[in-house]
This record gives sequence, C-alpha cells and structure tokens, in this order.
Amino acid sequence: MKEELIVHNESKSPISETFRTLRTNLQFINKKNLTGHRNQRLQSDVQEPYCINNRNDLQTILVTSTMPQEGKSFVSANLAVAFVQVGKKVLLIDADMRKGRQYGIFGVSPKPGLSNYLFDISQKEAKLEEYIQKTEIVGLSLMVAGSIPPNPSELLVSENMINAISELKEKFDIIILDGPPIELVTDSIILTRIVDSTIIVAACNETKKDNLNKVISNIRNVGGEIAGIVVNKVSVPAKEYKNNYYYGNEKKK
Repeated sequence: MKEELIVHNESKSPISETFRTLRTNLQFINKKNLTGHRNQRLQSDVQEPYCINNRNDLQTILVTSTMPQEGKSFVSANLAVAFVQVGKKVLLIDADMRKGRQYGIFGVSPKPGLSNYLFDISQKEAKLEEYIQKTEIVGLSLMVAGSIPPNPSELLVSENMINAISELKEKFDIIILDGPPIELVTDSIILTRIVDSTIIVAACNETKKDNLNKVISNIRNVGGEIAGIVVNKVSVPAKEYKNNYYYGNEKKK
C-alpha cells in the first residue's frame, strides 16, 4: 500500500488525528442536534459552507472537490481507514470512472469495478460482491472505478446505481464514494442526490473561493446535502510536525 494511507501507516501522527476528528464530527451530524439550522452560516471565509443532513446519521458519504489534485482521493482513503479503526465495516467506492486512482493507493487490481458492474447488470445478472475487493486492512473493502466507460454520467444516474447503493447499505456500516471534481464533469453533482451527504475537499492557497461557492450552490440546487469542507495541503513546519508526532507517541508520566 502507498504512503498516502497515513491513518494506517502512522496512526499516531497529527494528520491521523485530524482524520479521526473528521470522523467524529461526521458521526455527530444527525437530525437531533442539527435540524432547524439548515441555513445557519458557520464561521468561514466561504458563504454557508454547510447544510444539514435529514437522516439520523450518515451512512453514505461522497467526497469531491472543485478541480483535480486537491486531494479528494487522499481524503477518501484515509477517512475510510479512520472509520474502520472504530470497528465499522466500510466500503470505499471509486466513482471517478475517468481517472480513478484508489486501486493504486491500496495496491489492488484496477478492474473489475463500478463501471463494469453497472454495465454488466444492464446486460445480464451480476452479483455485487464479485466486483468488490478486499484490502489489506481488515474491515475495509474497495470497489475500484473499473474500465473507463464512454458514458460515466449515464451510468451513475441509472436506476442500477441507485439499487446498488441501496443493496450495499445492507452490507456495510459506512460507504464512502470518491467522486470526480465537480467543476469538470456532472458526475459528482448526480451522486450528491443519492448519498446522505457530501464532503468538499479544498486545497489551501489553490482552490478559488468563487469556484468553491459555485460548487456549493450547484450541490444545493439539485437537492444535495453538504456535511462540510475539508481544507487539504495545509503547510505544517517540519519541526512542529515532529514535535507533535513525538508527543503523540509518548505516554503521559
């Protein structure tokens, strides 16, 4: 497995702790403590970065971004590992059928995957479990993107995709979808309508505020929910990182 799986490889690092905090925040997003605050503006430089999910908890989570290389696949993979570490049975779906890279992060076969299943099920009987791979991390399964199809958007909006998510929710505690960037294609906008909520990944000093606001508006315009925004690529001085890592490994005396 690649070094990108920091939550697995360096479980006591500050970055891993950040993902555990994100996991905890997602677990506390529920109807009881958030209903009635849908339009509340939280402290941020971006107008209304959050909206409220109407379920009691989040089971299906989409991770997307405005543009490529902002870190959505990195966030998806490590968030999946963070949920596994609290005993959840997790499925990570690479829904970026054009440039999926989760197979490389986890070191598994690039196919068959999501695109292959959605095509096969439309032509013949196909079993979901035959398109899901086990990873080296116990409790974490992966459905890779699969072969590049000519019509990713049509596959994602199909009834077969909706039925697949419904079936998978009976088999897994948490399902995380790594979607394509919203500014480039419509695929992730489509996905926001069939998941419980969406996380938008922004790159520090790279993501443009106007693009981020546009993505938020686009998601809300189709009725999608936004759990929050993850700011990636934040620069941390090497000395500070080492000090935090050191103390994170030390027991209190």
